Amino acid sequence: MDLLSLARAVKDRAREPVADVLAAARVVTDPRLPLLLVLDRTLFHPLYRASFLAAAAGSGVLRCLAARPCDLESVAERIGAGPADRERLRAWLDAGVRLGELRRKEGCYLLRSRTAKALARVHNDPVAAALEEVLRFHVPALRDAPRMLAQGDRFTLSDQDGLVVARSSLVLRGFVEEAVGRALPRTGPVRLLEIGCGSGTYVRYAAELNPRLTALAVDLQDEVAEQAAKNMAQWGLADRVETRRGDLRTLDLQPQFDLVTLHNNIYYFPVEERAEVLARARSFLAPGGRLLLTSSFRGGSAFGLEVLNLWFELAAFGGPLPREDELLGQVREAGFTDVRASGVVPGQPFRAVTGVNAPAGPVRHRPAARALSPAPQAAEEAAS
Repeated sequence: MDLLSLARAVKDRAREPVADVLAAARVVTDPRLPLLLVLDRTLFHPLYRASFLAAAAGSGVLRCLAARPCDLESVAERIGAGPADRERLRAWLDAGVRLGELRRKEGCYLLRSRTAKALARVHNDPVAAALEEVLRFHVPALRDAPRMLAQGDRFTLSDQDGLVVARSSLVLRGFVEEAVGRALPRTGPVRLLEIGCGSGTYVRYAAELNPRLTALAVDLQDEVAEQAAKNMAQWGLADRVETRRGDLRTLDLQPQFDLVTLHNNIYYFPVEERAEVLARARSFLAPGGRLLLTSSFRGGSAFGLEVLNLWFELAAFGGPLPREDELLGQVREAGFTDVRASGVVPGQPFRAVTGVNAPAGPVRHRPAARALSPAPQAAEEAAS
């Protein structure tokens, strides 16, 4: 029995006779005990809960238990656990019961806590994915930074799970859709190129806004591009949207697009390469075509962005989150005109950056885009 367990036992049985008075006294008077109990309450237990919930959400167990009570065999089938691992799975599920996230009834497991029930809801999947991202990627950045710096180690793209990141990025959906809605013409044919399409959600939104829109959606990671293609087929957009794996820096495309979008991914490129990357994006635009780049920026009070920035500081690719003046300069250096940044929600470190691929010769300037106003959904998400 470890010291923490023994301390709890002594505390819980304080009114009962204790056989070994001296042993109990040594535990109770141990100067480390108060700190240990405080850490257990404020750090250990919440971390255990968060870890269990992230795993239960990511594996589909929460969604399974939200649909109906499940016995051990049903949960094993859901996650693909073989017969030899049934008891190990039971131990994990029982840990969830002890943590208060699950309960058992008549041989079946059910959701118990409000948090578990909330994370199991379909519309909260981006939040569940964000929890998984924090536990799987952000915590290692904080935990391993000293060791990595001492040993010269760096994160690689394989240290991320592209599907998890694509899901978690949708917590910013209200922000991005507001920006897309402001930049996209609602009538007439529009050819869209989306770089880093993730799940394809924003291409879908653009296609809903303009029924004559066609698009090429590109993502750097194979499994993400594959999932986006499946989503397009499911959404009935396969005839309007081509999806492929590709790297912006090596794409071979004609200047045929009216709009190029990059959402929440400029920091996947090193700072010193961003102007060149944006110039590459401009080369795919027809004269008068527009750039829409959305991103979180450094600054603000959201600590999660600081840890995201740390992760990319520790990565062998990409670079830190952008600063507004720095990124605007890079967009101008790439050859765009009428460059501006608009805040989607006042006070939030999230910006929509736009620019125009001005045609050669005399130009009839478009009316200046009006400043982005808070979308109701985005404002509600920011407040939460």
